[in-house]
Amino acid sequence: MSKRRVFDINFPTDPAPKTPAASPAPDVAKDDNAAATESRRGPMATAISENAEALKARAATEQNIRAENDRLAHEFVRLKKLGLVVDRIPLDQISTSKLVRDRATSRDPELEELQASIRSIGLSNPIRVEEEADGSYQLIQGFRRLSAYRALYAETGAEEFAAIPAGLIAKGQDLQGLYRRMVDENLVRRDISFAEMAQLALSYAQDPETGCELVEDAVAHLYASAGRQKRSYIRHFAELLEMIGARLRFAEAIPRALGLDLKKRLSEDESLVQQLNALLQSTPRPNAEAELTVLRGFLSGSLGGKATIKQDESGGGQARAGVAKTTLRCAVPSGTVRCQARDGRIELAMERDFSVIDRYRLETAISAFFAALEEGEPPE
Repeated sequence: MSKRRVFDINFPTDPAPKTPAASPAPDVAKDDNAAATESRRGPMATAISENAEALKARAATEQNIRAENDRLAHEFVRLKKLGLVVDRIPLDQISTSKLVRDRATSRDPELEELQASIRSIGLSNPIRVEEEADGSYQLIQGFRRLSAYRALYAETGAEEFAAIPAGLIAKGQDLQGLYRRMVDENLVRRDISFAEMAQLALSYAQDPETGCELVEDAVAHLYASAGRQKRSYIRHFAELLEMIGARLRFAEAIPRALGLDLKKRLSEDESLVQQLNALLQSTPRPNAEAELTVLRGFLSGSLGGKATIKQDESGGGQARAGVAKTTLRCAVPSGTVRCQARDGRIELAMERDFSVIDRYRLETAISAFFAALEEGEPPE
């Protein structure tokens, strides 16, 4: 009998069954929880939260607006300092009393031309004004332009001339700075005379608010933009006006050479100052030409210390003195005309070929020239 062989078979033990991991809750569950939480907060809490967010956004907007307003305010002040903020200011709200003007009120040969230009194309360069505490304005620059507007309004009564375009200068500028603004603008004018500039320097030195007592200092400050030689001429004219200015009627018409010669002569002999003042007081001077003739005659000695006025049959007085002459320059659209006038002769010269002008036009122009000279004179 065969033997049975017994084999031991070890079967592996099955591990404990694993419990499957729970799958993550869907997002819907989270949304439901948020909704439930929001539901638990109530409508009042939701409204408070929304209001807080709105207030925060509004505060940010207001802050941005304030920052923009500050920027615009600074820009407005900057433009005002430059005179670039322009408004139309009624004429009756503008005063000219703050600054002594450097333009003699007794003459302005080009004012009518300025009026015609304004009437035709308007004002291309606004005046400059400073606002006063009471809401009125003080003129800083543009005396001629303001004068032209006032003349046009008085003539026409048109509303377009009742107010003038004006640049608003920021308040608080010192008086010295305002004077410099006025003077620097007028220095470019060819027709402003040394006597006018000198008179302004005298008035500036006499004004206690400028803090300037010496005429030399006034000239140095007001005309700092001018050349050294020009400032020297202005000082000489200022000294001349201190000597005889009170007796002069047409000081602005004195040419540079005549003024300098007179000042030198009077400085060398002070007794002549009294003589010339007496001569000016006793001599009729109906116009600038008559006064210049008296001054030239006194300087040359041809009057023997006394001026003689030749009376014509009509009784009009006109000063005459041998070789006395008047020299001047006149700016016209085509250039500068040099004029020399004396007894029996007048010469006009400029860089232009007059031979090419039609003869009829020349005759018309000459006739108009003499008609203008005789305008207002009594008939012979």
